[in-house]
Amino acid sequence: MKNVLCASVSAVALFALTGPVLAQEETEQTYQTEEQADGSDTIIVTATRREMDVQDIPIAVTAFTQDELTTKGIVGYEGLALETPGAVLNRPTTNFNTFSVRGIATNGYGANLQNSVAVYIDELPISANGNSTQINSTLFDVERVEFLRGPQGTLFGSGSLAGAVRIITHSPDMDEFDSEVLVDYGWTDGGGLRQRYNAMVNFPIVEDQLALRLVGFYRHEEGWVENIGTGIDNANTVENFGGRAIVLFEPPGNTSVRLMALVESSNPEDSQLINPLLDPDRDTRRTRRPDIFGADLQSYNATIEHDFGWANLTSSSTYSLYDQEFIIDLDATFGGAVPFALDALAYDDAFVQETRLVSAPGGNWDWIIGGFYYWKRRDVDYNYRSDPAYLAARGMTNLPDEYYQRFGSYFVSHETAFFGELTYRFNDNFWLTGGLRLGSLDVQGFTKAGGYTSDYLTRAIFGIPGPLTITPVVAATGLRGEEDGPSYRFSASYRPIDNVTLYGTYSTGFRTPVVNARAGSVSTVNPNDIVIPFGADSDEIENFEVGVKGNWFNRRLIANVAAYHINWSNIQVQANRTSDQIQFATNIGGAISQGIEFEVNMTPVEGLNIGANASFNHTEVNDLTASEAAISGAVEGIQLAFPEFQGALYINYSRQLAANVTGFASVNARHVDGFPNQFPFVPGQPGVPAPTYAPTEAYDEVNASIGAFIGDSWTTTLYVENAFNDDSLIYAHPEGFADARFSTLRPRTIGIRVNYRH
Repeated sequence: MKNVLCASVSAVALFALTGPVLAQEETEQTYQTEEQADGSDTIIVTATRREMDVQDIPIAVTAFTQDELTTKGIVGYEGLALETPGAVLNRPTTNFNTFSVRGIATNGYGANLQNSVAVYIDELPISANGNSTQINSTLFDVERVEFLRGPQGTLFGSGSLAGAVRIITHSPDMDEFDSEVLVDYGWTDGGGLRQRYNAMVNFPIVEDQLALRLVGFYRHEEGWVENIGTGIDNANTVENFGGRAIVLFEPPGNTSVRLMALVESSNPEDSQLINPLLDPDRDTRRTRRPDIFGADLQSYNATIEHDFGWANLTSSSTYSLYDQEFIIDLDATFGGAVPFALDALAYDDAFVQETRLVSAPGGNWDWIIGGFYYWKRRDVDYNYRSDPAYLAARGMTNLPDEYYQRFGSYFVSHETAFFGELTYRFNDNFWLTGGLRLGSLDVQGFTKAGGYTSDYLTRAIFGIPGPLTITPVVAATGLRGEEDGPSYRFSASYRPIDNVTLYGTYSTGFRTPVVNARAGSVSTVNPNDIVIPFGADSDEIENFEVGVKGNWFNRRLIANVAAYHINWSNIQVQANRTSDQIQFATNIGGAISQGIEFEVNMTPVEGLNIGANASFNHTEVNDLTASEAAISGAVEGIQLAFPEFQGALYINYSRQLAANVTGFASVNARHVDGFPNQFPFVPGQPGVPAPTYAPTEAYDEVNASIGAFIGDSWTTTLYVENAFNDDSLIYAHPEGFADARFSTLRPRTIGIRVNYRH
């Protein structure tokens, strides 16, 4: 596949140089066709906070319409990563979704660290810290999904260090009643039944003024992993349900009001992480009780827009509640000899306000100016669990129940920013853009009174029986982490002919500082182990990028190529204290990431669509002191947690079979290289190999489908996912507390989708 895709990227470069000559005679026809006039052959995105053709934006963007998502069977984040060059989804189990883009990752988990790729549902950032659950949002009845690669600090703030994913929900239709039902049944090798039900109904209430759109979904997907500790087969079964209601009001005049309520709940019964040493089939795990990572999201948004004629004003206010379960067996920390588990319950309250004024199109100047405010409080109840039988056998009394340690904490964070972007168009073919974001952010942790700790771990490890010593937890105020400063974007765009855009971009991004919850603590198991540091300052990347976007032959060939060089400085890293597995964050010097990525899509004949995408990436740590190496386990010159090569090929074919029946078939194949799952040495023990170091394996995934469009309403699709049942280890957990630390692709799944739209 590497050779095929190398040939493809050479062809893209050739078309970038010779395509304008070949297509010169067609250009005027291309831009005068009816399809172009009504926009049906273009994808309009708002990645720059204004509506633009995705092919004209000086940013690497992969965009998906709802029709594309449905046709390709993309219902969640896995499919987005499959179709986007330069992106990897680290998904060890349900509700753990961390995207890595362009090599900006030190491991696939990033505990305690803000994710490097921000995920938005409309205006709400739903991405969180790496050791927090991130719900598997259902991608049904969305307007589109935009995957922006490269830092987006000027328009999207601190969470977009390496990129941003925008899930843009579908607004109500004012003109006509609309409804849709999508049902999906699948059967997984070695597992059970997949059931997915989705429905939408759209009601115009007052013609051209008021409409309501309701969306609901329910998913029940039986697992394929056996937990030999709990004795449960298909243990990683998951149930998801939820929906949203959107009201759009457009009274006479130039103002509109959009109100949305969104609810999603995801309830897995166990994790899909496996231990490959237990079974050569790679479908077995072992824990005393199920590991559960559940999530419940509620989001309420009010967006008001007013068109002044010369500019459009948007005010978006969002309040969200996000409850999470983090219930995990930690027995492997002590080789399974000591019962050790964590039942953590987290509760997030967040408020986001963004107001922006965007100039009307036309003229030489385009501009955006706006303000942003974000407040978040996270409460976490930590409940460390032993086992009643173990406690009784060793006479470990004085505990109120099986929990040997309970305490609560909360973190409060704020972000305030002012941002703007200015474009000057010298003419229709050359323009410059500058963007600036001035912001400040802070985070502070607090410990609540009322909990307790005990000497359980020390007694259990050293075999000391008898009553436990209980120590009350007192309230405490943690140190405050603060950061302020600018983010920049500068770009130049040049269109040598109407169908080709060349661009060069310089952009920056950053993450919030991190305050370690147990800063200053000494290990009770090994007092000579690392003392937990204060935390980590903000890190930053500088992205230098050049690219070309073009279309030729009446848009039968579309190709995009981007090359980038990234300097990543003051890198935030996550590590674990070996003796008691306490997580902490710190900084190391720097790294570089450079590469090239491309997308090409062609329609050589009517009904046949062929495409490819790929990325070639080189990363390495290039700035590291001895003390930074010691505390992080890093090594200068080491590759970051990202594949050197990944690529995909796809073929779609459709043909008229009868007067009202069109058949179609598609195949999509993807290859991803293996990559390091973490730094190679034990934090605090320079030169000692980390037992959790385990590079992922290269994998190949092939999906295929065949189906038919029947009339204007029905679509039926037979599909197979992971057709060759690749069971490569695509994720390796960087922490030693878990017996099951690895994840594979979902085994081969064969199914049928039926879609009805009226």
